[in-house]
Amino acid sequence: MKKIALIASVIMVSLVSNSCSNTFEEIDTNPNTTERPLTYGIFNSANKEIMDNTRNEWQSGRITLPWVQYSAQRGYTDEDRYQYRLSTGGSLWSFSYRVAQDYKQIIDLNENPATQIQMNNYGPNKNQIAVARVMLSYVFLTLADSFGDIPYYSYGNSDPDFQALQLNIGGTLQPKFASQQKVYADILKELKEASEMIDINKIVFTQGDALFGSGAKLKKFANSLRLRVATRVKGVVPGAEGHIADAIASGVMTSNADNVGLTYENNLVNPSPMFNNFRSRSDFAISKTFVDLLKGKSGNFKQDPRLFKYASPIGTRQRDILTGVSVESTNPNDFNGMPYGIPSSLTGSQIASANFFSKNVLKPGYTEILMEYSEVQFLLSEANGWSQTNYEAGVKASLERWGIDSTSANTYVNTLPSASKENVLTQKYVALFMQPYEAWAEYRRTGYPNTLLLPGQTGALNVATSSGQTTYTFTSLIAGLTDLPTRLFYPISVQTLNTVNYQAASNSIGGDRMNTKLIWDKN
Repeated sequence: MKKIALIASVIMVSLVSNSCSNTFEEIDTNPNTTERPLTYGIFNSANKEIMDNTRNEWQSGRITLPWVQYSAQRGYTDEDRYQYRLSTGGSLWSFSYRVAQDYKQIIDLNENPATQIQMNNYGPNKNQIAVARVMLSYVFLTLADSFGDIPYYSYGNSDPDFQALQLNIGGTLQPKFASQQKVYADILKELKEASEMIDINKIVFTQGDALFGSGAKLKKFANSLRLRVATRVKGVVPGAEGHIADAIASGVMTSNADNVGLTYENNLVNPSPMFNNFRSRSDFAISKTFVDLLKGKSGNFKQDPRLFKYASPIGTRQRDILTGVSVESTNPNDFNGMPYGIPSSLTGSQIASANFFSKNVLKPGYTEILMEYSEVQFLLSEANGWSQTNYEAGVKASLERWGIDSTSANTYVNTLPSASKENVLTQKYVALFMQPYEAWAEYRRTGYPNTLLLPGQTGALNVATSSGQTTYTFTSLIAGLTDLPTRLFYPISVQTLNTVNYQAASNSIGGDRMNTKLIWDKN
């Protein structure tokens, strides 16, 4: 598309002056690009773009964070009641494919005989290809989990249905949508093959690697991510159960040192996305639903010390968090949360008694997690028949990551009810705080936590309104939604520019609706 636009501009110039007629090749070369870029630069840029956009105030703050009720909005609550802005879902789609193209470029540069020797100066060719395959799997997993059937690219599978990212080799601007069955099966294959090609004794990139550093850590991430995917689609995609066993045997995360996340700079130049939004707006509070669970007022658990790490006390000012002077409180009476799903007309009466996220979250140098050890332990608990040992290890790992002292952590773990599907998955939800896409997927797959406020149910306000109202009914703004949304609408741009394939995909999944279930959604 860039080339088409450039040619058009050249034609326009030629109409003005024939003196330019012999300079086409010179004009057609962008002096600010290179055919042999630094692959670690591409890698870092792509990683930052994917986290900037999946964890910002739009794709996260106004879609998945409130939908899984980690947050509730303090002003306009339309998105909390499921009426999200379609441009937000369109943005998730467009930047995901843009980032996927970046990861594919790393593969291309490391495989092309004309460039691979130079690329080897930036890290072993095979490890670079492997990390790109793993990150492509991460991106396509988010897309498939959010939309269903999608245009898909595979490094190692030439299936004619996989038509995404092929523009540079005579591909199409109107790619087919691959079925969810094919996408998830190939993601599992890609993660397995990528893991097996990693040299764990070597680095990934010679410099600038902000995610992994070593082939050994990358391999653990690839296997852990495969365990996540295989658990999601077990019983639906053939071979998933075998991938669970193989991923575990091949080596998954074993401590918090294996956590993979992008740590932003502790400055105002490259701060974390939610902090950057909080500098100018104060739209988001921690939800009452979540606070009640952490306080032990709902669910099967005692008061959770992570409450005091996740939320700031009532009365904390925006500027106190921004300047880092806000204090933590261990008094549960300092935490109410913001009632979830209330009409916008009621927010004004509730904000004074609600809580912002804490300074541990709203800080410039926050680490946005791609996957962590505690999640792996919960996955292992499920794989091992709801193992008590793995369940407790998962809770301990989460408590440790959030800075809970060992005495408080041990005390809390000792109060845990026995491992069960409900208890393990509810604790997994608590540990996935600020990783809302994964929490959303897990709720759709399992139905847990069962403490969320659903459409048609009655919620309690923190304080009575001027009319004396103390309760409200959560009402979805999307007709037909009686539970959390099960997917996002396909972007309008796709509907209009790739109409035939869009219609085929819509028919394949059962309709382009927010209550159409994905193949693994058994809730």
